[in-house]
Amino acid sequence: MARVQIPGVLEGDNLLKDLSITGCCAECTAYTDIKPGCLYQLTVDPESAAKIGSFELSVESKWIRADGYSTEVGFAVVASPKNSKQFQRYIDYLSYRSSQT
Repeated sequence: MARVQIPGVLEGDNLLKDLSITGCCAECTAYTDIKPGCLYQLTVDPESAAKIGSFELSVESKWIRADGYSTEVGFAVVASPKNSKQFQRYIDYLSYRSSQT
């Protein structure tokens, strides 16, 4: 799956668990200093099989759930200011891939 980062806040090996036009969920294995209700610039780096370059999303953190050694963070997508075509292509790719299983 895709990797995600928020420079200076959410770095390291973080996985994108879910993504839609309206929101996403990231799983973090390291400490994160994300605050609910705050705006962030999330960088998404899709897996190489998608053949889609990385893109940025403006997101607002909605919830945080810590469970053992990992933390899940839910975001609402506020805007895709840069590379919006890549964002849409990745949504389409994920939809196609899920329909094949």
